[in-house]
Amino acid sequence: MQQLRLFFQRMIGSLRLSAIAAISAFSLVILLGFPQTASASTVRLIPTLPMASLFHFSGPRPTDLGVTDGQLKTCPSSPNCVSSQSRDAEHSIAAIVTTTPKATLDQIATLIEADASAQIITRVDDYINAEYTSDLMGFVDDVEFWANAATGKIEVRSASRLGESDLGVNRKRIEAIRAAL
Repeated sequence: MQQLRLFFQRMIGSLRLSAIAAISAFSLVILLGFPQTASASTVRLIPTLPMASLFHFSGPRPTDLGVTDGQLKTCPSSPNCVSSQSRDAEHSIAAIVTTTPKATLDQIATLIEADASAQIITRVDDYINAEYTSDLMGFVDDVEFWANAATGKIEVRSASRLGESDLGVNRKRIEAIRAAL
């Protein structure tokens, strides 16, 4: 009887440790999420069915996006934003250089439309605003492309709505789109 009791105590102790580990892992997923890594495969050239987000940490849609006096919205001080018009190294990313800005913007729109995690919100002749939603946690990033007629370049901005860090997702996304063009 004593041996049976010890066996069950060990088993329960083991189950408690497993439960604690599972709860800890789930807590990390809730806090950090599984960021969608941006790579050439992220820019899906073949539409796929979107994975439903478990949670929806979208935050309110910004009302101040777009081009104002030749500038996209500046990045906040947090490291979860990149912009081709930013002057500091943490937020700066190169604009997309092209000899055909309008045609390149059309290609970018096609890439966005092919990505199940993305949705175009605004599309005018020289500007695209899109939202990218992470698969598991539902974090939303606002991405902008503007064909700057004065420079002939496509200015870019990609920023997370919520949180402090994006684990480099916004920068990787822009670089993946650049590589796909």
